[in-house]
Amino acid sequence: MSSFSTMNKAMLIGRLGQDPELKHTTGGTAVCNFSVATDSSYKQNDSWEEKTEWHRVVVFGSLAETVAKYLKKGSTCFIEGRLQTRKYQDRDGNERSTTEVVAQTVKFLDSRSSAPSQDRQYSQPAPAAATPKPTPQAAPAAPVESPSIGPVGDDDENLPF
Repeated sequence: MSSFSTMNKAMLIGRLGQDPELKHTTGGTAVCNFSVATDSSYKQNDSWEEKTEWHRVVVFGSLAETVAKYLKKGSTCFIEGRLQTRKYQDRDGNERSTTEVVAQTVKFLDSRSSAPSQDRQYSQPAPAAATPKPTPQAAPAAPVESPSIGPVGDDDENLPF
């Protein structure tokens, strides 16, 4: 066994390419699918070129319903989740595979969003099996400040990049 740990984490800030599509499994679980575009720029022969990458995103449960309700084509959002590759059959019966981000957190970045809260960040609840059991401590630990990307306004000057 290797002494190295592995991590499967994806973080994106981008715009939705179409309205989210909400469906339900036979068991009643909400599933929301949408695509997010991210852009990058690079210099080639004294001119700047732009490249757009498209990312498939899938969200489950109550988070799926929230995303479908408040995000629309063109909405900007932050997505945090894990990469997953799955196989499926297309309409012609050919086996295909796709890689998608299974989102655990979605933060709405548009200030004009009609989302109900000021923060507009929604997370998938952690699975019960993944919840660590508390360990006894002699003294309470000092609070640790987590980094923040700061407030998000109407302009792009507040973005962390």
